[in-house]
Amino acid sequence: MALAACHPGNVEAKRLIRFCDAGDPVACNELGQKLLKGEYVLRDEARAATVFQQACDGRVGDGCATLGTMYQSGRGVRRDSTRPPALYKRGCDLSAMNGCTQLGVLYMRGPGVTRDTARALALFQQSCNGSDMPGCAQLGTLYASAENVAQDIAKAADLFQRSCAVKVALGCLGLGRLHALGSGVPRNDSIAMDLFKQACDSSEVAGCFHLGVVHEQGRGIPQNFQRAAELYRGACEDRYAEACYNLALLYQKGAGVYRQPERATAFMRRACEYGYTDACPTRPGAS
Repeated sequence: MALAACHPGNVEAKRLIRFCDAGDPVACNELGQKLLKGEYVLRDEARAATVFQQACDGRVGDGCATLGTMYQSGRGVRRDSTRPPALYKRGCDLSAMNGCTQLGVLYMRGPGVTRDTARALALFQQSCNGSDMPGCAQLGTLYASAENVAQDIAKAADLFQRSCAVKVALGCLGLGRLHALGSGVPRNDSIAMDLFKQACDSSEVAGCFHLGVVHEQGRGIPQNFQRAAELYRGACEDRYAEACYNLALLYQKGAGVYRQPERATAFMRRACEYGYTDACPTRPGAS
């Protein structure tokens, strides 16, 4: 126990506690990260939120941005969609590029701000220029989708490649989609599958869905309906609407699962509830 107490990690944690208590905002930000992870201190998300607030008040941008994510997810604090925009903006203004990225995501999707794609584009460009690779991946997604911006597949492919190279799941997902389509890069089902798997393994739910499609269609690999059903089920549980829809179709056909019309209907309803309009009834009383 004496040796453990002298471990450099424990010594550093004690130093951060001492300096944060003395009013050092940088130490508070570093301490907050350790409290979130339980790294040489007891994991304590509520206390982490408190010290991130101290860091933010002391003009440490990363503290503001991290506190914003905590309010957005309800981690360690009561969930509050009104707090993150201001915290992300303050973080961004204090040169925390992840704050710029998170604020851009809010402008793309809400809540808490009015949707503004142009503002999101500018924020993603700012964060990407500041070497925040998730911001580059978000920027690539905008250029690939052409959502209120001029489509530029070549630029999207470059941004996805750069971000995926440092294990940003959204970048791997975007690059996988381009390889699956042969858009801006050579069509290659094997590369697409590997990229979707990377995204899925990093908890990017859309990557799991697309990996399910690869298994269902047998694109570059033998068809495996059972594996497709497993992937769709997991993505559906994470409220990915099209995964619920595809799983419903498998239950209708009895592909990879036992044919169960009642389960097909239940998953079809969930797909509609989660926003996939093709799954919604087209007439009163339709299932």
